[in-house]
Amino acid sequence: MDHSAHDARTAHQHAVHMGGASWGTAVKATLHCLTGCAVGEIVGMVIGTALTWGNAPTMVLAIALSFLFGYSFTLFAVRRAGLDLRSAVKVALAADTVSIAVMELVDNGIIVLVPGAMDAHLDDQLFWSTLLGGFAIALLITTPVNKWMIGRGKGHAVAHAHH
Repeated sequence: MDHSAHDARTAHQHAVHMGGASWGTAVKATLHCLTGCAVGEIVGMVIGTALTWGNAPTMVLAIALSFLFGYSFTLFAVRRAGLDLRSAVKVALAADTVSIAVMELVDNGIIVLVPGAMDAHLDDQLFWSTLLGGFAIALLITTPVNKWMIGRGKGHAVAHAHH
């Protein structure tokens, strides 16, 4: 048995039972979601641009793919830990829905609010600076949400119980 992994899991479970979660745990959970969101957003924007779609359908695709990639990262992790597919899907939905939703709301809100960002192309510095800035702000806003949820045994705490 890997005692360091067991000790980390025990410490995490203790923090949850004591009504709190560490900022480190919250940041890791948020970065996990941010990774799925970033992959989904970029893939969605590349596909929408390649198909010469307008802003709205491209954004819808990017958001849908953000959820798909975010859920799939958790799904694969809990499946590797031994959960059956049905249980793994329930864990992924419970672990990631709020985190991804907050992140997507913040990130896409920033893209909509920055003048010219919606019409910027993939080879435009405005596109990438707005996208990366949106991700950074989403990370800052979503981390306390995840900390609060994990501290109450919700969100990523559900997934961590199965790792």
